[in-house]
Amino acid sequence: MNEKSNADELGLIFRALRFASRKHAGQVRKGAERAPYINHPIDVAYYLVTEGNITDPAVLAAAILHDTVEDTDTSEEELREEFGDEVASLVMEVTDDQSLPREVRKELQVEHAPAKTAGATQIKIADKLSNITDITHSPPPEWSRKRVADYLDWSERVVDRLNARNDRLETLYRNRLEAGRRLLEHRENDTKSSD
Repeated sequence: MNEKSNADELGLIFRALRFASRKHAGQVRKGAERAPYINHPIDVAYYLVTEGNITDPAVLAAAILHDTVEDTDTSEEELREEFGDEVASLVMEVTDDQSLPREVRKELQVEHAPAKTAGATQIKIADKLSNITDITHSPPPEWSRKRVADYLDWSERVVDRLNARNDRLETLYRNRLEAGRRLLEHRENDTKSSD
């Protein structure tokens, strides 16, 4: 790879970081810690690189941008203009239709999982990994133990239906899933013993 193409690839990733950080400015995660929202897409890209060994700049840029259409005023057209068709298509492939009720969106994620491209699959696994890590370590205050457990179960249904494999990323996801379930069980036992 020559220096110009390497700089272009890194430039794409940093442009995505700048864009996502502006779009998600002021947003926070639902967890009790109220972490800045931008931490989540950064985590997703981080897991792709460090665990998934993903180096494709389009996939990494799409990972950073994956929630911009769902959670900000970003349009698909804006992404295509700023980042091109490949990145925009990956983002749209992992974007839920916000006009649908939450339960319908969740079931569609399970239903559509097998048809995802390899890049979108990797983003989905890393997204679920980040989400389950966050909600088990810093659950949203209004979420019951059952709601957290239901989220873990649902995320597993999505990941189980994905076709493209990434053993390291999936292993970390499964380890975190089981650790999250053990943590929930431990919290429930602590609650029962203090009653």
